[in-house]
Amino acid sequence: MTIQIKRAYEPASDSDGCRVLVDRLWPRGVSKERAHLDSWLKEVAPSPELRTWWRHDPERMEEFALRYRAELDGDPLTVTAVAALRALVARGPATLVYGAKDPHVNHARLLAEYLAESPA
Repeated sequence: MTIQIKRAYEPASDSDGCRVLVDRLWPRGVSKERAHLDSWLKEVAPSPELRTWWRHDPERMEEFALRYRAELDGDPLTVTAVAALRALVARGPATLVYGAKDPHVNHARLLAEYLAESPA
């Protein structure tokens, strides 16, 4: 299973494989054509409440990761969306597309780690 992450503002490439937007909100200023997405799974993104609490604050990253994993494991809609994402990823290379500015302080990185750690 090959999973990478990429900002929505970076150009798509052949090596991306299946491109899945994993944000609840569409990235500002990115057209559907430019995004080159195969799917948009809003439900795998952090809840609006968790995202608001976190504010992409690096000092809250550890606590955010714990809360986000609890959401991924706990909410029935999220569990269903994660299963759909796993099915897409199982087909071959996949890229989780996100809008955040920081490549290290974002939920897509955590989601990729989560998928890699728990493949079933």
